[in-house]
Amino acid sequence: MAFDTKGAAKAVRDLLTSFGVDPTSPELADTPQRVAEFWSERLSGYLQDPGDELKPLPGELAPCPVILERVPFVSTCEHHLAPFEGFAVIGYLPGEGGTVGLSKLVRLVQGYADRLQVQERLTHQIATALETRLRPAAWGVQLVAVHTCMAHRGTKTPGVPVTTRVMGGLWKEAPPAPFNS
Repeated sequence: MAFDTKGAAKAVRDLLTSFGVDPTSPELADTPQRVAEFWSERLSGYLQDPGDELKPLPGELAPCPVILERVPFVSTCEHHLAPFEGFAVIGYLPGEGGTVGLSKLVRLVQGYADRLQVQERLTHQIATALETRLRPAAWGVQLVAVHTCMAHRGTKTPGVPVTTRVMGGLWKEAPPAPFNS
């Protein structure tokens, strides 16, 4: 997907005009371009397959659980174009697919988060990439996030965390402690 920065800036100018404000005023003159650049960065996850990050490390490694806790992420609600942010717990017990570098797990979370999303799909995309790319004996993904669309409109309930979780393999019935918080 190619991002049309020029078209996005025009759309922002039109949006500002629809709000009844002058997008050519000194305060807003550069806003359309800044907003377009912001969204280009925010939606950069469409430019890649985040699962491609999961390339196994060479050599034999003893299979022990690998769990990263409190991996921060920010994503955008596809229903309101409002941010939601929180932390991921992501882990796996290596199997036939091997082990990957720790930063690759962070990049996996960030790659899928940098798209228009709902938290449930985001959780499943990360878990599916772990399962299919690494073929681990066990895997798990848990996201806890606060949604500004819920905090700033409708029910106006700020600070309410939403938890989604997908567990697989040996952890499906008995997840390790970091996934039980």
